[in-house]
Amino acid sequence: MQREAGRPARRALRLVCAAVLLGAPGLAAAADAGATDGAAMFPPWQHGASNDALDKGVEFTVPGVDVLADFHGSLTDPKLVLFVGGNYFFAMPPLVAAFERQRPEYQGRIYYETLPPGVLAEQMQRGGTVTSGNMTWTVRPDAYFAGLAKVREMIASGVLAAPAVPYVTNMLTIMVPRGNPAHIGRLQDLAQPGLRLAMPNPQFEGVARQIRRSLVKAGGEALAEAVYGRKVRDGSTVLTRIHHRQTPLFLMQGRADAGVTWKSEAVFQESQGHPIEDVPIPAADNATGVYAGAMASAAPHPEAARDWLRFIASPVALAIFERYGFRPYGGENPK
Repeated sequence: MQREAGRPARRALRLVCAAVLLGAPGLAAAADAGATDGAAMFPPWQHGASNDALDKGVEFTVPGVDVLADFHGSLTDPKLVLFVGGNYFFAMPPLVAAFERQRPEYQGRIYYETLPPGVLAEQMQRGGTVTSGNMTWTVRPDAYFAGLAKVREMIASGVLAAPAVPYVTNMLTIMVPRGNPAHIGRLQDLAQPGLRLAMPNPQFEGVARQIRRSLVKAGGEALAEAVYGRKVRDGSTVLTRIHHRQTPLFLMQGRADAGVTWKSEAVFQESQGHPIEDVPIPAADNATGVYAGAMASAAPHPEAARDWLRFIASPVALAIFERYGFRPYGGENPK
């Protein structure tokens, strides 16, 4: 009886600790997301849809504790291996499904990673070996997908084989918690003292370069220095290593008030019913990202790589991208 009587007190203590660690907005966001334990706010968000393996064996995923959110499929004799810049991780499940409907010989045999492009490039330089948590494995990609400039750079260095295949474009937005409690209205507002930001780290994520250019367009070097300089030094800007996972998570946990991301990422989070919305950035201050891919020079499955590169620019694939706010590539240059 004494043990039973102590349970409510211990539960209350755990809730207080959670409130201290996450802040009250984090708890409210968890409830708003429809999960009393907050599990719904944690990646991978697609609830297994991004794994096309036919035999999944024992399924063991614990959101927030034990999950490999950006590694998909089976490493057992894949027929196609894709290294995809992570900022359209959410589009990959329907893309893979559509591709497999057209080419059933690939069903259940596609492995892909959706890490930041710079991390994927480093993995390639290290022979395809990667470590996540306690697990290390080696896999060599057939094709690599990132920004057009990065793809061209890697073709020039011999890591990828020409041609580069551009297929869609994207624009930036300001991601905020639902209701926009900090009342962010424009990029200039991000310089406010005390406003907590989650921003991509230029060391790991190429999108940071486009974001910095947008900040300079909107408020000159002073605004860029405030967001990526002063606020980093005082701790009110947290630099992410994998913004497509961390930024929405930090917003839902109440750890950040805003973060600049690609528009498509906010569209996806909103489509999942998560307590996220976005503040548009005017075209004059915005930046265009052009997405492209190319076959790896040492592709284990070169014909499979060519099959996917033809598919990714096809009307079927472009229609899937457009669901998330991407636009078909029309010859634009990144800016």
